[in-house]
Amino acid sequence: MISYDFEYFKPSSIDKAISLFQSLDQQGKEPIYFSGGTEIITLGRVNKIKTGAVIDIKEIPECLVLKRESNKLTFGAAQTLNRIRESQYFRFLNKAIGEIADHTARNKITLGGNMCANIIYRETILPLLLTDSQVIIAGPGGLKQLPLNEVFDQTLRLQRGELLIQIMIEEKESELPFLCIKKRRQWDVGYPLMTIAALKKDQQIRFAFSGLCSYPFRNEKMDGSLNNQALPKEARIEEAMRQIPAPVLKDVHGSEDYRRFVFKNTLLDVLDTIGGTEIE
Repeated sequence: MISYDFEYFKPSSIDKAISLFQSLDQQGKEPIYFSGGTEIITLGRVNKIKTGAVIDIKEIPECLVLKRESNKLTFGAAQTLNRIRESQYFRFLNKAIGEIADHTARNKITLGGNMCANIIYRETILPLLLTDSQVIIAGPGGLKQLPLNEVFDQTLRLQRGELLIQIMIEEKESELPFLCIKKRRQWDVGYPLMTIAALKKDQQIRFAFSGLCSYPFRNEKMDGSLNNQALPKEARIEEAMRQIPAPVLKDVHGSEDYRRFVFKNTLLDVLDTIGGTEIE
């Protein structure tokens, strides 16, 4: 159980949520926006998250949007992973979602919650980084729409009190060929060793990674190396590995050397597959 008391609020509009956050913040309650709540509950039990107030966004209509309209796909930040997957709107995202936790947990975990989580993996961000997605963010100054790649750097760079409302993707982007490969050390369900996502667009392959470093990322220099047709595949991968933007993880799931070994061999599989006929 959570060892401290906190207040619970469930506003019915974006404006109410933003003003409520400001008011509670001024009172020193360190408020947190809440959608699925899985991370707040888990980390709250071990006092890694502490707050005097949570603001549940699941009554805000804009945060629950799930639609295909005007050649765009729109996903509300408070939609659960299972509900998004059931919509069958975006196969690449569905693939990433299907590898997260288990079915019961995905009934609670939300898209926005996974994107903004403290956990290092956040696999839902990978297809979104590769498909030039847009995010709708609400704050004291109103709504703004920005490219995800501009506001995501290790984490979603929200200003204090800002709230992720929606993610938007051009429908044509969701139809591009893709791969999403998740590697685990032992089990079929559980935290991954790493996930590699790839998207083919205009004869170029884009890559995004989770679990290799302490945050998910896309790196255009690595893309350039891996697409360099003047080099054999092994040389491309070696060059890309020299451009990994942060230290490679070493933890209970795998050492740095083991991660590098798996990373190299998985990239070889990805390049072989994308060069053939097996890509989605």
